[in-house]
Amino acid sequence: MTEPEVVLLEQRGRVAVVTMNRPEKRNALDGPMRCAFLGVMDRIRRDTSTRAVVITGAGDKAFIAGADISEFEGRSPVDQYRVMRLPTVFDAIEKFPKPVIAAVNGFCLGGGMELALACDIRIASSNAKFGQPEVNLGIIPGGGGTQRLPRIIGLGHALRMILTGDMITAEDALRLGLVAEVVPAEVMLDRAVAIGELIASKSPVAVAAAKEATRASMSLPLDEGLRLETALFQLCFSSEDKAEGVRAFLEKRAANFTGR
Repeated sequence: MTEPEVVLLEQRGRVAVVTMNRPEKRNALDGPMRCAFLGVMDRIRRDTSTRAVVITGAGDKAFIAGADISEFEGRSPVDQYRVMRLPTVFDAIEKFPKPVIAAVNGFCLGGGMELALACDIRIASSNAKFGQPEVNLGIIPGGGGTQRLPRIIGLGHALRMILTGDMITAEDALRLGLVAEVVPAEVMLDRAVAIGELIASKSPVAVAAAKEATRASMSLPLDEGLRLETALFQLCFSSEDKAEGVRAFLEKRAANFTGR
């Protein structure tokens, strides 16, 4: 009997749905899943017909309940150093040229929460639970949690989550700005795909530029960020999409963007 695929890819129109598929382990991230995920994302990157990505978890228990802790047993500092020098799923998402939406169902903890933090938009089901419980294992977040979380919800709220290891509810996550929407579990994935389709109807050139400029605002000083925004704004003027968008607006019709 062949082993089930640990990362599934489904196409829904112009939106790729990526499902982390280890429900028996609450979709915990292990080495094979990380490698498979990077491979799937590379396929999506090269597919020009795909304009947005939704990431979710298999089953109804968890989005991703964290890293596979069994891999930590007996691992030396040198071993961990080598692992963390490899390309990471978090950076792959953050630097992905197409928008990435996390559709969070159930537990979203540790490395799973760090993966969601790397996404551009987060949609949660009403039963979602978020947390950075690494302190309970005698370690700290290592996939960007200490850096991305305070940039999203503020230093005080981030420190409370990271230092206590406590989980928060979907409604708390909405109040803090960690997620954009909370919807019933049965419609969560459809809602995330609908948002992806809405983005897919826009100019891929403009969407990629907007993502790059907005992401840069989290790390660049204001003057540098404004220079980057100006440069990308001007770059959009060289695209066929800009010409089509202006014509469509003046002709009072829907634009047909091609990504050129």
